[in-house]
Amino acid sequence: MDILVAVPTYNHGQTVGPVVQAVRAGLLQYFPRARAAIINADGGSTDGTQDLVRAASINDANVSSDVRALRTLHSISTQYEGGPANGIALHAILAAAALLRPLLSDGKDMVLPVYRRHKFDGLLIQNLAYPMTRTVYRCPAREPYPADFGFSGALGSHFLAQDIWQHAQGRKGTELWLTLLALVERFKVVQSFVGTKARLENPRLDLVSAMRDTAGTLFSSMDTFASAWISGREPLEAPCPGCEPGGDLEPLRLNRKRLYEAFRLGASELEPVFLSILSPETHGGIRQLASTTEDNFVYSGELWTRTVYEFAAAYHKAVIDRDHIVQALVPLFRGRAFTFLTENQDASTEEFESNIEALCQTFESEKPYLLKLWDGGK
Repeated sequence: MDILVAVPTYNHGQTVGPVVQAVRAGLLQYFPRARAAIINADGGSTDGTQDLVRAASINDANVSSDVRALRTLHSISTQYEGGPANGIALHAILAAAALLRPLLSDGKDMVLPVYRRHKFDGLLIQNLAYPMTRTVYRCPAREPYPADFGFSGALGSHFLAQDIWQHAQGRKGTELWLTLLALVERFKVVQSFVGTKARLENPRLDLVSAMRDTAGTLFSSMDTFASAWISGREPLEAPCPGCEPGGDLEPLRLNRKRLYEAFRLGASELEPVFLSILSPETHGGIRQLASTTEDNFVYSGELWTRTVYEFAAAYHKAVIDRDHIVQALVPLFRGRAFTFLTENQDASTEEFESNIEALCQTFESEKPYLLKLWDGGK
């Protein structure tokens, strides 16, 4: 094989069909002479997901008049053991990729996506993963926790050789961990605009799980790669030719009042935990916010940045159980999300992007505070 396109799934029957058909169309149009395969690592779907993936195959028996394939396209689906887990799926895919000779025309090692998102989709990416990755690892990767990404055979072999596959990073948050590893190891990264990010009609959101996968992985990586990011390396470029980042002007429906109330409840119930994690100044700012009316509530970018940095330092020092630290960030993120929604409710795409850029610059300007916290006091 020259090109392997991997699709990890678990009960994605509603959405996987258009995905694999788009992959098939792209392979046929842009790589008609390449030996290509789609491999699906499935976590035990019961909704026909695997059949939909296999239907993307092209061989002599089912070539239609609109297909001009010069080689057979295989679409293979396999189930892995252990239940649905992206890390296990990635491990299976990487093992398959080790047998291939990937097609690589421009010398890059990793391709990360840039999406046009529905407004307010990806709040954790915009308010945490992107600004932290850009500041700590000095790379402007818009989607450091990618749902879609590509990598060279050399990088795939490097991923496969890591010792994470029997640990937490090899099960949850794996895509983010691998991205950060590629940045730390200074592999050549490029970004590619891939259009609008598709979403389920009524996605089930588990913010605690998402925070574990995102903040937990970021904080853990900062411990593992401390010598790389503390040293103050030169920025790592991640060019994106033809990129069109930005939020779609169609906003998602999110309940701001519920976010506000959840913040206030969490700020009250978790105050003893916050005393162990936060500086007196930051804790005081959060207490003041908890007594602020909804109309006057503003969880500023400056306060949010210091909150995140103090949580990262507390995780590093393990001042309490690390999982409890990560979970305690959830109600505070809801407060930040409330402000982010309020500030951007009527913003144009340009204003929306400008506000995200301003948050990133706040994270960058406060990096000395993070360095001071890392091995110093609260």
